[in-house]
Amino acid sequence: MNDLSTSLLRRTRVRLAAGLAVLGALMPSQAAQPARPADPSERACPGGLPEGTRCLSGQDLLGAWYWIAVPRDWSGVLVVHAHGGPALGEPSLARVTKDLMRWKVMLQAGHAWAASSYRQGGFEVLAAGEDTERLRRLAVDTLGTPRHTVLHGQSWGASVAARMAERYTTPDFRPGQTTPGARPYDGVLLTNGVLAGATRAYDARVDLRTVYQAVCANHPRPDEPSYPLWMGLPPESTLTRLDIAQRVDECTGVQRPAAARSATQQQRLDTLTRVLRLPESALIGHLQWATWHFRELTMHKLAARNPFTNAGVLYSGSDDDEALNRRVPRLTPDPAARAELARDGDPTGGLLVPTLTLHGIDDPTAFVEMESHFRSTVDEAGAAEMLTQAYTRDSDHEYLSDAAYVSAIDALLAWSAGGPRPQAADLDRRCRALPARWKPASACRFEVDYQPAPLEARVPLRGAQRPLELPATAAGVRQP
Repeated sequence: MNDLSTSLLRRTRVRLAAGLAVLGALMPSQAAQPARPADPSERACPGGLPEGTRCLSGQDLLGAWYWIAVPRDWSGVLVVHAHGGPALGEPSLARVTKDLMRWKVMLQAGHAWAASSYRQGGFEVLAAGEDTERLRRLAVDTLGTPRHTVLHGQSWGASVAARMAERYTTPDFRPGQTTPGARPYDGVLLTNGVLAGATRAYDARVDLRTVYQAVCANHPRPDEPSYPLWMGLPPESTLTRLDIAQRVDECTGVQRPAAARSATQQQRLDTLTRVLRLPESALIGHLQWATWHFRELTMHKLAARNPFTNAGVLYSGSDDDEALNRRVPRLTPDPAARAELARDGDPTGGLLVPTLTLHGIDDPTAFVEMESHFRSTVDEAGAAEMLTQAYTRDSDHEYLSDAAYVSAIDALLAWSAGGPRPQAADLDRRCRALPARWKPASACRFEVDYQPAPLEARVPLRGAQRPLELPATAAGVRQP
């Protein structure tokens, strides 16, 4: 790190510490918080939901917005959704509205649906789980006890739900109740999940950020202030997502037809896609994530400390790997920052309720190989009997198919009710037996014999690291 980068990092830490001290003094005490959230209010449903759906919305005591939606002919099943991202910025109802519209298939299948914006933006896995569980309790208070409750995590939200599946199993108790109520969740559905744990899942983006700089040298440019790449972007930077897209196109021509690229641009693009094993279409999106989300994670959550490393990684696939590896910047992690990230974002694998994962084989965002890492984590925790994984021939990270989700929920409920643990072939049969309105002939794309390669076949392992010593601090509200 050069003198300018060191000075920038020092100033940032001083400003951050001062801001935290002021905000901490202004934060109301926990005792001053109200005992329970305000009751949800009836609201007009967003357009496009099934006719007769009842919608309720509000903001809870910690600032999380939510929707609760109940179809006219409710099955008695409640699906509690944990959204992906993580979103940056302040929580909003608009974020939850977008999720409600995307997952209206649950309402179409007859199930009630509830989701939270989470109390804060940014990378806070355990706190997001607390927000989701708090909403479940609010939904139960509002609707009555469901027959069954399924927790559904999508993308980054799957890591939230996976941590919840290790923690939330205590039955509900109500005033005057003499026996325990139902357990909070009967089953967990994880779809296109970021399930490799926070200390491993973002290695591909660390590699992209460092290899991209070695190849393109324009993020930052030579005439711009330098900074450690793990920072993502200096706090005072005014760079935009459009700026990043333009820089990537300037270097690689990725946004133009192949015939319009220069020979140098094509060579750079080929180097990046071969070395990083990324499709061209995902390059800009991953680099944007490795810019703004890295800044949020390192500068806010981890107080200007680096949890990332590419130590010991030998990159291959270029025309001259030796020269490439000499140019790639190397990142050295702060062990305490890495341990804090692991405490919050690494699943332990200790699943306590039946858990089913669905993953598109060609997912360009959360690589399907992350499922192998998750399986190993669960196996090592001795919870293999609590996990079933299935794969579909899909390439869209955001959504698989209505039929896949409907059949997965049905299979999960049958399993949690005492049926056998479903296998991929069982899911495929169940999917193909769905009524015609779910379009099973085209929408059931399970690959029943598919098994993903180990994650290290796609994303190289890092160099030797110190064992993680996880701090015992509880999840809570992160100060801005």
